[in-house]
Amino acid sequence: HRNEIAAAMKIPPADFRWYAAFHDEGEHPHVHMMAWSAKPGQAYLTKEGIRQIKSRLTNDIFRDEMLHLYEQKSASRDELVRQARRAMLELVQAMQERGNEIRTFMPRYGCINERRNQLHEVIRLSGMNLIIDDNDHQLIIKVASIPTARVQIYFIDNDDYFARKAVLSDDAGWFADNDERAIFFARGVLETVKKLRWNPSVVHCHGWFSAVVPIYLKHMFADDPVFRDVKIAVSLYDDAFPGELDAGFRAKVEHEGVQDENLKILDNSSYQNLMRFVMDYADGIVLASEGVDAALAEYARRSGKPVLEYQAPEAEGFDNYNKFYEEL
Repeated sequence: HRNEIAAAMKIPPADFRWYAAFHDEGEHPHVHMMAWSAKPGQAYLTKEGIRQIKSRLTNDIFRDEMLHLYEQKSASRDELVRQARRAMLELVQAMQERGNEIRTFMPRYGCINERRNQLHEVIRLSGMNLIIDDNDHQLIIKVASIPTARVQIYFIDNDDYFARKAVLSDDAGWFADNDERAIFFARGVLETVKKLRWNPSVVHCHGWFSAVVPIYLKHMFADDPVFRDVKIAVSLYDDAFPGELDAGFRAKVEHEGVQDENLKILDNSSYQNLMRFVMDYADGIVLASEGVDAALAEYARRSGKPVLEYQAPEAEGFDNYNKFYEEL
């Protein structure tokens, strides 16, 4: 990792110097390391540089242990995603039965069987190219219906981001481009709503993967007539991801045209920081599972915004959701 450490310290590789001593102290083996530039005054180390060095060394040293941990967390996290999806569909059906007009969007993960669920592409909504981090990605919109519930689901698809069979991670660990997948999903949803020429009164975002949507609604799409008067609800789940999103996540969001000094919190794009940032954009917050992060739940309650506490999936709970939407 010599060149990576040099880059984090802003030192050209040719000028990088280092010295290390290994201490084999029983149950506490460790290394002391010094690093400097051959040219005085050349090097400097930022908090981000420290994070990069720690991250690269830790991932290498504890690779086997982390892989086992990721495998366990992956199975648990994917099950939480499935539970959240079921809960969302139950909510959609209940709100529709109460006279609301609903449009539901979700990623077309590769584990979704298109033939079994009768997905088909909507040509008039597909074909737009979305630029994420200077790369073009084609937006494909597919749709499926749940006849018994009279619910239609729009699927945001792209071969680069959603063709893989796993949801957020596989046996090799967490997908490094999950931040770009979330950005693509957010852009795909909002561009599709515009093409549908449908004006929503409430946009309800479920879980961290939809967290970019409120940011875009308050910036890129703020003056669009379709979204000008929309209210934003954000649901928190027990769906925390490990570590942080890609180190370039903030820059990718800014590159989309989002200018907000508070974006600096995403320099450390942990789950907690991301959800705090997104809650600041919300008009109302829902604690959608019993296992919501305690610190985030407290942050929501202290925000001064309407908060809907956890509701069991029953008729009275759905009535409370309906009332919550009306009061936003």
